[in-house]
Amino acid sequence: MKVKRSRGERIFSVFNYILLTGIIVICFYPVWYVAAASFSDSNTLSAHTGILLYPLGFSLEAYKKVFANPMITRGYLNTLFILTAGIILDLFMTSLGAYFLSRKKVLLKKPIMILIMFTMFFSGGMIPFYLNLKDLHLTGTLWGLILPFMINTYNLVILRTSFESIPESLVEAAQIDGAGHFTIWGQIILPLSKAILAVMVLYYGVSIWNSWFWASAIIRNREMYPLQVILREILMQNDVTSMTTGIGAADQESVAMTIKYATIIVATVPILCVYPFLQKYFAKGTMVGAVKE
Repeated sequence: MKVKRSRGERIFSVFNYILLTGIIVICFYPVWYVAAASFSDSNTLSAHTGILLYPLGFSLEAYKKVFANPMITRGYLNTLFILTAGIILDLFMTSLGAYFLSRKKVLLKKPIMILIMFTMFFSGGMIPFYLNLKDLHLTGTLWGLILPFMINTYNLVILRTSFESIPESLVEAAQIDGAGHFTIWGQIILPLSKAILAVMVLYYGVSIWNSWFWASAIIRNREMYPLQVILREILMQNDVTSMTTGIGAADQESVAMTIKYATIIVATVPILCVYPFLQKYFAKGTMVGAVKE
């Protein structure tokens, strides 16, 4: 039976649709502008003012320059290595910690959890953290961007809460059959937690893909720069000289602009392609993340 809505409810719905549509446009237009500008002819774009709704004089020259830059390719490879190794180790360590904290008969479980939660709000600081990396010989290596960040406290709490929701009877039945903790963790807990593990992949993946600060702080060899550090150089330091060689000085400024836009698209598209496949798990991840003690 269809419920008839009052006039006020209909007006409120219309207002909501208009407001949300406006928000969508405001959020989407900058992305569309960058994409359209990256496919535009550099000279035509530099002469254009106002709103950009479509590429001006369609051209792939900016993308040819971007992919011809060896630093972009090297940055992609470095980022893919950090991303792959990071996600595997992050999930392994976080799920182990979450499994330990989700068990009921753990000695000093509450004090341990309080100490872990404490790290969410207080840290030793940036300089002590850097000195630790230096003493552990993790500066100047890509592993310095992976090993110190294997467990995120917030993700650990989410995963622990999810593991606690799994019926204890399944664990007890496995223990009666002689299963140890690693067997229970690998053959019962993880297979029943695929949805929340997908959320962890997305959380860790986005964090690793977007990170640039510590890479710029501990990496000095440009051959080891991840993609985001190279992107930052191009955008913040206006460094596109390696991609504008052979171009007249008069055209370099306009070409540099389209190259910047193309670099942004190249660095953003991979994570945008992955997100739609995992975003459906976001709601479940948020609900499961409610901390219960």
